[in-house]
Amino acid sequence: MTKPAAAAARATVHGYPRQGPNRELKKAVEGYWKGTVTADALAGTAAELRRANWRELARAGVHEVPTGDFSYYDHVLDTTVMVGAIPERHRAAVAADALDGYFAMARGTQDVAPLEMTKWFDTNYHYLVPELGPDTVFTADCAKQTGELREALALGPAARPVLVGPVTYLLLAKPAPGAAADFEPLTLLDRLLPVYAEVLADLRAAGAEWVQLDEPALVQDRTPAELNAAARAYGNLGGLADRPKLLVASYFGRLGEALPVLAESPVDGLALDFTGAAAANLEGLAAVGGLPGRRLVAGVVDGRNIWLNDHEKSLATLGTLLGLADRVDVSASCSLLHVPLDAAAETDVDPQILRWLAFARQKTREIVTLARGLAEGVGSVAAELAANRADLASRADSSLTGDPAVRARAGAVTDADARRSQPYAERTAAQRAHLKLPPLPTTTIGSFPQTTGLRTARAGLRAGRIDAAGYQEHIRAAIQEAISFQEEAGIDVLVHGEPERNDMVQYFAEQLSGYVATRHGWVQSYGTRYVRPPVLVGDVSRPAPMTVGWTRYAQSLTDRPVKGMLTGPVTMLAWSFVRDDQPLNETARQVALALRDEVQDLEASGASVIQVDEPALRETLPLRSADHAGYLAWATESFRLTTSGVRPDTQIHTHMCYAEFGDVVQAIDDLDADVISLEAARSHMQVARELAAHGYPREAGPGVYDIHSPRVPSAEEAAALLREGLEAIPAERLWVNPDCGLKTRGWPETKASLENLVAAARTVRGELPPR
Repeated sequence: MTKPAAAAARATVHGYPRQGPNRELKKAVEGYWKGTVTADALAGTAAELRRANWRELARAGVHEVPTGDFSYYDHVLDTTVMVGAIPERHRAAVAADALDGYFAMARGTQDVAPLEMTKWFDTNYHYLVPELGPDTVFTADCAKQTGELREALALGPAARPVLVGPVTYLLLAKPAPGAAADFEPLTLLDRLLPVYAEVLADLRAAGAEWVQLDEPALVQDRTPAELNAAARAYGNLGGLADRPKLLVASYFGRLGEALPVLAESPVDGLALDFTGAAAANLEGLAAVGGLPGRRLVAGVVDGRNIWLNDHEKSLATLGTLLGLADRVDVSASCSLLHVPLDAAAETDVDPQILRWLAFARQKTREIVTLARGLAEGVGSVAAELAANRADLASRADSSLTGDPAVRARAGAVTDADARRSQPYAERTAAQRAHLKLPPLPTTTIGSFPQTTGLRTARAGLRAGRIDAAGYQEHIRAAIQEAISFQEEAGIDVLVHGEPERNDMVQYFAEQLSGYVATRHGWVQSYGTRYVRPPVLVGDVSRPAPMTVGWTRYAQSLTDRPVKGMLTGPVTMLAWSFVRDDQPLNETARQVALALRDEVQDLEASGASVIQVDEPALRETLPLRSADHAGYLAWATESFRLTTSGVRPDTQIHTHMCYAEFGDVVQAIDDLDADVISLEAARSHMQVARELAAHGYPREAGPGVYDIHSPRVPSAEEAAALLREGLEAIPAERLWVNPDCGLKTRGWPETKASLENLVAAARTVRGELPPR
């Protein structure tokens, strides 16, 4: 006899890619910023994209579609608007025009700085950090949430609004300017809950039967006080009389000690991740006696990676869960925002590999299949199970995934291979004598604006409209422009500008064996910035040099040092869809060895400064502290393995951005890079203070120019930030640079900003005591 929980099983998802099949949202938003798209046209495009998503999900067999997951820029920023936590400096703009004020919070204006931006847990998605203080007054504004719910219901399917939960929202926030540095936004919980109560009542009035409250922060280590806050929050919201049914969702890991807190609260259901390490949630759920009389949404399809699901394994998990809840529904582990839209669009990918891939549309079908198999029995999906078994076997048996030579080389690595030949104190003396740089040397992070001409040339090469020689002429001209400008501006250590690179990971993936690049696999990184993460299919090696020719050409144009520029092994993994059939540390070692060959070839070609970027080092840090040491050991080793084969007078740089670095300062030290540049402008040099508190002994360049905003910082503003940096880092170890690469900026603002940066360095350099 079929269990009631099985018979009631339904398919649902937490969220869906926002951009549209051809990134229509990106084009509409950027058109609005340029003044070529009206606000009404932007709203119309957004509404049509939402309707298309809901129709697509319903046609695929999803029984309950999400609403509120769509965003012009960021769902955390949408929550800030929903609860009325508008920073003081943005209130006038929001009052004058809500849409322009929204984008001012996201991007800033020439007069007003934006909200700080950082990574959403351990993903490559960036959110805008709420700024809260003891004087923050919350007010409900759920017009977006209720409006989108009504839109979905008008189309017919059942709809479930998805909101960032109040505990996660406060835990993600930072003290507002003027608030004490030790102010805890979580102390505002009792002030925030009535606003959530009002939002829930409004959503119920608009037709919501269920509302999902996302609490991914609860999968991290939490103090007793934070767990008590979660208990109080859901005791309060669950006890409301005028509310829809509440589904509390967590994802990205195991809930651990937070699971009994939520299970004991008076909410109507939980959505849990049961993939990877989060499979431990099954044991945790059993330990608390399950969810009798309540709903469980089981995330058995990986929402963050692109490999096909193992249906038999997932059905076994679902079968075990049937005895633990009144109703078991099937979903992905998290929002499908983190994967591309449709693998079927990848007509250039080897058909054998394509069998192994599942993007958002394929994952939706997997969820529907599993829900039907759970509700109607495995016989109802026998054909799908047989096809799934064949696809899994195809991957397991494929020669595409293994290379004995790569594995032998990785297996022969010793500890000495990951150590520089001399300690930093000796290296830095050799580097200063060789490079002869002034105090407070200026540089940039690597990329310069990717102009329309460059993008057109790249598209022309792909389409066959220009040949390789013609394309290379475009690249040479762009490098000449970048070098010429940097010399004229007075920058000390130059870059070639990376005009040949479509993306800092994809460019290398396309030249390394073991990787597969996609053509349409776009994933949102932040705002209108989308990336195409490559797919790590097999063992990794470097068939030929990747950057040496362009770096050598750039160096031929100037007497100043030009940095060789590479993406580091951790970031190559973090910003790719990685293999799930071997441990990450093994893949990292393979990538590191491939990059080590490139570093040594760059040095042999004359590069005396080589930068290996690792912006994802902090992002990839596991969410539980018990898992940190193991990760950091292999992550730092892989960086050192990449960089340790150079001479002492070759200066190794690295770069990190848009993450919280305080808890990985020791790991930054362990990288043993000679110079590190870090994002610091929006946080007003917080990372410089963290480095100083740690006693970081090497050179550092905390950014003085926020490149994710179109505003041009004045020379005085950059100088003020530089002086703040000098309070933490002595002048002989302080560099002057932007926060990040300049790929997304335009040339006029880039030139003005860098000229101001150089002017600031010269001003502050003149204030230093004589050597």
